[in-house]
Amino acid sequence: MENIIIVRGAGDLSSAVMHKLNKCGFKVLALEVDKPLAIRRKVSFCEAVYEKEAMVENVYCKLCKNTYEIYDALKEGKIALAVDPLGKYIEKLKPKIVIDAILAKKNIGTSKNMAALTIALGPGFCAGKDVDVVIETMRGHNLGKIIYKGYALENTGIPGNINGMSKERVVYSKHIGVITNLVQIGDIVKKNQTIAYIKDDSEKNHEVRASIDGVLRGIIKNKTNIINKLKILDIDPRIDEVENCYTISDKARCIAGSVLEVVISYYNNKI
Repeated sequence: MENIIIVRGAGDLSSAVMHKLNKCGFKVLALEVDKPLAIRRKVSFCEAVYEKEAMVENVYCKLCKNTYEIYDALKEGKIALAVDPLGKYIEKLKPKIVIDAILAKKNIGTSKNMAALTIALGPGFCAGKDVDVVIETMRGHNLGKIIYKGYALENTGIPGNINGMSKERVVYSKHIGVITNLVQIGDIVKKNQTIAYIKDDSEKNHEVRASIDGVLRGIIKNKTNIINKLKILDIDPRIDEVENCYTISDKARCIAGSVLEVVISYYNNKI
């Protein structure tokens, strides 16, 4: 298992990276929190935390409880996933490569001394100081840019534009409580349609309404504890492209390709 790569975080962008690495023959271990909050759950390996296994574009990920189960999953050609937010498996397995794909917009614990090569996705890291390499995650001309010195662009908080829709297609919670979903990923929704309820501590149900017409591309897992201003759903205005709910995005594929370039360059002694 000398070529094992540990990836922190298993949301949709991280899953695209792991999918690419797995297809190229690398052994990948994902580390996640015990209650992931992914929106695009149909393309996120973190679903294995809840379902024991997850599949994205014919690559499988298996939840593992110990080192033996991790090795077994990797031998089966699957991505292994462990609940380990502190990254204890990094010290235990001593991988040559560690990738921070948590996308927290800040560094919450990854450092260069964790591995021979450390890579981070998005803002919050200084390449050459916090980690060896940073990958740009902001849409635009520099998406996927490999940064060896300095920072990625700061997060704007504005979602990518799809058919003229940007911030309109994403909904954030306005209440604290437990969410009950009334629709599923892939369903067609209409603007102002009630698609979920959030029940607060007083047992009052607060409606969550669709912001635009479109396809529900992502929604947080049913019965999740919701905090205020948490991103809870994503609507794609392209009603005729339902299949996009179940496939890796163009943005994610671009970022994954850049990570693969860095990994291969490392093994070919180019960095």
